[in-house]
Amino acid sequence: MKAYIYLENDVFLSARAFGYGGTFLGELVFNTSMSGYQEIISDPSYAGQFIVFSMPEIGIVGTNEDDNESKEVFASGIFVREFSPTFSNYRAKESLETYLKKHQKIGIYDIDTRFLVKLIRDSGNLRAIVSTEIASKEELKERLLASKKIDEINFVKEVSTKKPYKHEQGVWNGKTYDKPKKSQKKVAVIDYGVKKNILNELVDANLAVEVFPYDVKAQDLITLFKKGEIHGVFLSNGPGEPKILKDEIAEIKKLAEAKVPMLGICLGHQLLSNAFGYETYKMKFGQHGANHPVINLENKKVEITAQNHNYNVPEELCKIAFITHRNLFGDNVEGVRYKDYPIISVQHHPESSSGPHESKYIFKEFANLL
Repeated sequence: MKAYIYLENDVFLSARAFGYGGTFLGELVFNTSMSGYQEIISDPSYAGQFIVFSMPEIGIVGTNEDDNESKEVFASGIFVREFSPTFSNYRAKESLETYLKKHQKIGIYDIDTRFLVKLIRDSGNLRAIVSTEIASKEELKERLLASKKIDEINFVKEVSTKKPYKHEQGVWNGKTYDKPKKSQKKVAVIDYGVKKNILNELVDANLAVEVFPYDVKAQDLITLFKKGEIHGVFLSNGPGEPKILKDEIAEIKKLAEAKVPMLGICLGHQLLSNAFGYETYKMKFGQHGANHPVINLENKKVEITAQNHNYNVPEELCKIAFITHRNLFGDNVEGVRYKDYPIISVQHHPESSSGPHESKYIFKEFANLL
């Protein structure tokens, strides 16, 4: 299929499309990972975004059910330099094109992704409209300018579970899933767009896991905590601008005031900062990939981490929290431990799906905190 792309900086491009045809809106971000494209595409944190892969060829290993991070694909679509319609991997069940068609998402290829990465690097994340139906630059421009900005949309209510459920699956070890051990502590996960492998890692840290919708009331969790039916709360990753989630921030503040032990990752980390009155800010083009060096300030070790975020917490957070991790690409705050509360949080993704395994100890630290 022929595809036409209009960017908000008035760049108009043509390319070819695979997967599902139609017209799609989103924000362009680039990802520097060299592998794990299925885990990236199925990460709910990419809701409302087009993922530009810097890896030049995508599709070679196909797709399978085990590597999905969620049941749906919430990203607007993907951009790749070269798309491989054939695949070769012993675990693969279907092609990337079939996968995108099933989830009704578009793939763009035969386009200079290096040009797009440089454009995003220099201009920041750009709103875009992609279509296999509309070839007119002016019509695409009109539709894009009339659409809502990503910072104005609450994607969390779209990606979150609709009802509570228990998660008992452990970490995949290459052949089967490790059986969960007899759990000593129970954790309530607030689902803002949680990845499956985060839940797997919590189980692997010997925790009993129950997942709740994004709008669960703090008082209900506090009641469970006081009864000993849960021992802590996990605040998950998720998409979009954290500051517009006013209700969620207010509920987190109540949990903190009740001294409920908590771990936040990515969006959960950002929401905690906002709950304590330290507002997050949007980065120029964010950090997306599996090769970001982070220094653990407590043991001085450098960890290579997976990242996926456009927003970050401010330096002023050090007034109420110890900074435990810093990003060595930008020196931004990557992790904190709150001074007067049983709360830790990190910006990067220790579940390592996809990405290095060097930060998985965060889940054990949370289990020890409980």
